[in-house]
Amino acid sequence: MSRTVIRGGLVVTAADEIHADVLVEDGRIAALAAHGTTTAESWTEDADRTIDATGKYVIPGGVDAHTHMDFPFGGTFSSDTFETGTRAAAWGGTTTIVDFAVQTRGRALREGLDTWHAKADAQCAVDYAFHMILSDVNEHALKELDLLVEEGVTSFKLFTAYPGVFYSDDGQILRAMQRSAGNGGLVMMHAENGIAIDVLVEQALAEGRTDPRYHGEVRRELLEAEATHRTIQLARVAGAPLYIVHVSAEEAVAELTQARDKGLNVFGETCPQYLFLSTDNLAEPDFEGAKYVCSTPLRPREHQAALWRGLRTNDLQVVSTDHCPFCFKGQKELGRGDFSKIPNGMPGVEHRMDLLHQGVVDGHISRRRWIEIACATPARMFGLYPKKGTIAPGADADIVIYDPAAEHVISAATHHMNVDYSAYEGRTVTGRVETVLSRGETVVDGRRYTGRAGHGQYIPRGTCQYLN
Repeated sequence: MSRTVIRGGLVVTAADEIHADVLVEDGRIAALAAHGTTTAESWTEDADRTIDATGKYVIPGGVDAHTHMDFPFGGTFSSDTFETGTRAAAWGGTTTIVDFAVQTRGRALREGLDTWHAKADAQCAVDYAFHMILSDVNEHALKELDLLVEEGVTSFKLFTAYPGVFYSDDGQILRAMQRSAGNGGLVMMHAENGIAIDVLVEQALAEGRTDPRYHGEVRRELLEAEATHRTIQLARVAGAPLYIVHVSAEEAVAELTQARDKGLNVFGETCPQYLFLSTDNLAEPDFEGAKYVCSTPLRPREHQAALWRGLRTNDLQVVSTDHCPFCFKGQKELGRGDFSKIPNGMPGVEHRMDLLHQGVVDGHISRRRWIEIACATPARMFGLYPKKGTIAPGADADIVIYDPAAEHVISAATHHMNVDYSAYEGRTVTGRVETVLSRGETVVDGRRYTGRAGHGQYIPRGTCQYLN
């Protein structure tokens, strides 16, 4: 039996902040005890390893519930594999990712899921699970949903965007929601009016508006809000829960707030890029704005306050990354002269925990809320709690020793994601991951990587733990 003791730190969870030592046995958290007590002192006598966390936070490993490793889009693939992406996640204090397996049009869900299992198997540095993207809703696919829920793939993503690729019409969305209402699954929705957006794209290009900044201008806030409203109403008709991904605009938050005020099982996620970046980045000259092309797009800076407020009031519950990196050279450049050909996506899996801690430093959220939106709620939302997302007896020993005072500068020169730029280049943040344990095994040790591909295990998930 291996025993690790973490001494002297402030344990921060979504529920508590306690000065306690943590005992880890065989990959799980065995107990917590107050500093200096006889119990805590006795642990160190026969520990295989003692980690001094004095002056540091001891927090649960992050749960990033929205990543796209090795993801096909726009004729290319996202530049992080499961091996490189989960290594970068570990560096950033994230110890569980939930990635998206993709159903190919005309093919079975199972085939897509098997493809993603093959991509990830024996490659991951941290634990992982899958959502399923439905791109072809038909009777066979709907029956498969029940089987997937039974085996631990309990959430399904549909799109009102990307006609001809991932788009589902209202009838298909309603059918999927009705099925999930019966089997306990959770429908996740990319909510933008893709039919209307395509009209605006065509008009912009015809008028010679081809630069990256127009990506943000055609994907209007109102078209995000409209699709958010519409899919909430469809979920009400189906009697199904709904999770809106990557909420970026104040108007969409208002739709979520109104639904939640009615007591509906409607949930919302935002991402660090919407909290810290804006259309100013999309407008950077010399095609640099292409680095910031993602969908939903970055919004004018004034939307940031509404997103932070939504996180404080719990109208937004989760911060994920939508990590989908494409290199500037050779990938983002596919859209020179036509913004609609720029692969949609940004890197971020390595910096979510630090950027959200900056939100604590800046007074936007509390420490416990930081852990809630980055660890505990995503774990509960997607059926991983209390195995993941907290520090409590019985939980997996996914633990981060975090130095809240360490300043560092985010840069492509020092990050570990497999992408040639940083969306946060030159930004100084306060707070840094020092040591990371994944199921008790050290994967980052005092800013030195000690993990390995294949340590990460696939985790079947339960159903959403927030449903009435």
